[in-house]
Amino acid sequence: MFVKTGDKVKVIAGKDKGKEGSVLKVLNKEDRVVVEGINMVKKHSKPSQMNPQGGIQDQEAPIHVSNVMLIDPENNEATKVKFEVVDGKKVRVSKKTGKQL
Repeated sequence: MFVKTGDKVKVIAGKDKGKEGSVLKVLNKEDRVVVEGINMVKKHSKPSQMNPQGGIQDQEAPIHVSNVMLIDPENNEATKVKFEVVDGKKVRVSKKTGKQL
């Protein structure tokens, strides 16, 4: 997977196209990511010890990883990612700038 928790990404498809946010969670088996403030859904919750009032809450839902692009921290632009082996380690490299991420 080309994104990791904490990376800044830009949504390139769907209802939130053009928005940016940081990755909160990566779901490898489903090829999905949860991005802060993106793909918000309503969650209905019953009253409980933690939430005695209950009610409707907004929360982020997973979005497919193909619908996001990594933002290069150097020039703040969306970029594709390639992988290279450097000193025996696999590293992510920006295709736009050619620098390690």
